Amino acid sequence: MKILILCDMFPPAFGPRMGYLCKYLARAGWEAVVLTEYIGDQTFAFLTGHVPVHYIRYYKAKGRVSRQAEWILLFLADFFFGYKDRKMVRLASRFLKAGGFGGILCSTYRTFPLPAARKLAKRFRLPLIADMRDIIEQYPSHEYIARPPHLFPWLDKQIIRVFRRKLLRGRNRALREAACITTVSPWHVEQMKAYNPRVELIYNGYDPELFYPVRIPAPQFRLTYTGRLVSLDVRDPEWLFQAIRSLSETGVIHPEEFRVCWYTDEASAQSIRLLAGRYAVAAYMDYFGYVPADRIPAILNESSALLQLANKADEKGPKGIMSTKLFEAFAVEKPLLLVRSDESYLEETIHRAQAGIAARQAEDVCRFIRHHFAVWKEKGYTTIEPRREITASFSREQQARQFMHIFTEKSNKDGTYEPAYHRP
Repeated sequence: MKILILCDMFPPAFGPRMGYLCKYLARAGWEAVVLTEYIGDQTFAFLTGHVPVHYIRYYKAKGRVSRQAEWILLFLADFFFGYKDRKMVRLASRFLKAGGFGGILCSTYRTFPLPAARKLAKRFRLPLIADMRDIIEQYPSHEYIARPPHLFPWLDKQIIRVFRRKLLRGRNRALREAACITTVSPWHVEQMKAYNPRVELIYNGYDPELFYPVRIPAPQFRLTYTGRLVSLDVRDPEWLFQAIRSLSETGVIHPEEFRVCWYTDEASAQSIRLLAGRYAVAAYMDYFGYVPADRIPAILNESSALLQLANKADEKGPKGIMSTKLFEAFAVEKPLLLVRSDESYLEETIHRAQAGIAARQAEDVCRFIRHHFAVWKEKGYTTIEPRREITASFSREQQARQFMHIFTEKSNKDGTYEPAYHRP
């Protein structure tokens, strides 16, 4: 089958879900054409070359002042007139007019380019699969906004309220008309069923050709975190720092042997530095910045334990966030520490895989570190034996089969599709 993929970002930039999908679609003999916004990033450059990709450059200014002015103008044009979606519709129509496509897949974390995908699916009578990697409702505040306004508090709230309402309106209209919605956690599935009963769970995952266990002796015990903090409301490392301070004061660990390695952006590193200073554990921290994604497997295997950050999934906390990093940690079979437990699907998945612990208090972190630090001192490395029948289900290859099954089921033999579910 041949499908058109529209997404807000695509390798080499962030968002590897569609990049891995295209790798395994091509392996299976499927054809895909990708349309996406150009983002100047090379994090996932190794995922290029599997399918043809067409990048739309919405932003072209180079100077700092001109870039800011261009961003404001494009934001207004997009907010009032749907500029970005309209431009994507024009380009996508050229490909679809040539025929031969069996469906449209749109992957997004917010709304764009779902309105474009909806218009194209109706115009060319093709099934639309809406892949929701993240949704606005999962965040405790406005973390889904890349550039929140900084004008006056009362005005900021009004702008965010109007912006959120517009995003949800455009998203939900497309979701109601989709042939199927795919999303990344059981919590997301339940949320999406409010708009469309046809929802399939396809977790994020790991590429088995890149992520597999290797025993590498290390001169220090390294607890490694890769990714962003987003905010302390979303990911809170405070119990980790409490545990390190306690273990340091009792002489269990020392900075010469125990390191916490942060592979993260500068904004996240700044928040971590402040917390580490507050708990007097700065001597245990190492900061490396972001690295190309193809270096991550080696970094994980060279680590002694892997860190995931979260927060309790309640009304004021994050909900349903199960990042790619979780499943990559499963694949390399290193002890996994979740701080703090979401007391929900993250904890349940870690326990089901028998891959580590989800800390519900600082003492849980202390016990985890004591145990695995002792193992490292004895052997020079650490490893675990998870339930491999569970961790294997998170393979990107397996997830590509799920997408292919959905398209095969939804696409008519003549390549046309009439939406069977629509609510105005």
